[in-house]
Amino acid sequence: MPLNEGPALTAAAAILDRHHFCNRGGKDILPLYRDSAAKEPNILPGLLDLLSGEYGKAVSPEDLAGYVYTLLAQPEYTSRFARELGNRQVRVPLTRDGKLFTKAAEFGKTLLWLHTYGERLTAKDRPAGEVPEGKAKCMVGVSESEELYPNEFSYDEGSRTLHVGDGKFGPVEPEVFEFEVSGLKVVKSWLGYRMKERSGKKSSPLDDIRSQSWPRQFTRELLELLWVLEKTVEGHPAQKKILDAVLEGKLFEANQLPAVPDAARQAPKVMRAVDSNQAELEF
Repeated sequence: MPLNEGPALTAAAAILDRHHFCNRGGKDILPLYRDSAAKEPNILPGLLDLLSGEYGKAVSPEDLAGYVYTLLAQPEYTSRFARELGNRQVRVPLTRDGKLFTKAAEFGKTLLWLHTYGERLTAKDRPAGEVPEGKAKCMVGVSESEELYPNEFSYDEGSRTLHVGDGKFGPVEPEVFEFEVSGLKVVKSWLGYRMKERSGKKSSPLDDIRSQSWPRQFTRELLELLWVLEKTVEGHPAQKKILDAVLEGKLFEANQLPAVPDAARQAPKVMRAVDSNQAELEF
């Protein structure tokens, strides 16, 4: 399926199951490391050394991840390269400007921290497990009684209010409510799965084991989702400027990059538990 509106790249802190995003599961997942100890980067061998030499400073796997995320995790990238992305060939323009690379890398690391709800790329100004509070508030709480479990939600653009059952949240900007990733409306999808009669596909009987009323935790999780999307949308203009600067400046040519060794194209060896005292390599 070709990429559509929204970012060309998303991030997750946890290993995704096969039902993730349009049931494509792990097919389109690119782990940053090839091993659980985070010692072997899932990056073209020699590329980090090449960049470090060009920029005159060490470039880490996280730096490159942040740089790539800044450029690709924005709607400007997918709209500008819509024709090229029709065949799903995602390409990353690689700047030769060290200062620009660092600016993009730092912006992207903050974005990755935000999109993983503070679980990855933490730092002094990116505290672990925290989501920065945004403008949206719970104006009227959703009833916690089983009889009033919400089965519908709506959005009033005029008042910037999101209605969930008898609850109200606001202000919620239209760009936040309509935020999408290749056709998937994030807020609508999140709410749809948590209505009394849930939407979406069911993959097993376990899907029927769910809350019979709206818990307070849902309210907190909804607010955090809205806050994350607020910060994401606010950052789009800055991301566009960085992408523009990269494309207008000097770039590495493909023939200037290291060749891909055959070993890098092979799936890494993984450990499979046999019993509590043994483990064996799985190929």
